[in-house]
Amino acid sequence: MNGERDPGDAFVEGPDGQRYWGRFGAAGLLAWDPARGVLMQHRAVWSHFGGTWGLPGGARHEGESAVDAALREAGEEAGVPEGAVRPRWVSVLDRGVWTYTTVVADVVVPFEPVISDEESLELRWVPAGDVAGLPLHPGFAQSWPELRARL
Repeated sequence: MNGERDPGDAFVEGPDGQRYWGRFGAAGLLAWDPARGVLMQHRAVWSHFGGTWGLPGGARHEGESAVDAALREAGEEAGVPEGAVRPRWVSVLDRGVWTYTTVVADVVVPFEPVISDEESLELRWVPAGDVAGLPLHPGFAQSWPELRARL
């Protein structure tokens, strides 16, 4: 992106003062490998809800679909190779002024995640039964029980 900041990289504030990252919404990838679990990202301390575990993801670009954003962000943050996952379904959290879309995808070509930017402290495959035991990003913690039930 030639060093320029994308206009989507900004906070949106709701009427209650709650702040959400991504002017055009945000999306994340829940990569599911039945043999290894869910690809989880330990978020950099400086990031929004830093130090917690969540999914690779981030702000959508203007006009970008949620699926495209989740795949792009997962590639940027976790080295998820193109074609390694197949989106199965999406879950949308709608706050009125902002949306977060979780793209649930099956791993079709096994891969090892790679920290490819400064937004991750660690990347790890976590068995589904162990996810809730991590200090989770609050939004992901709230959605995890429903997401897990649908896996």
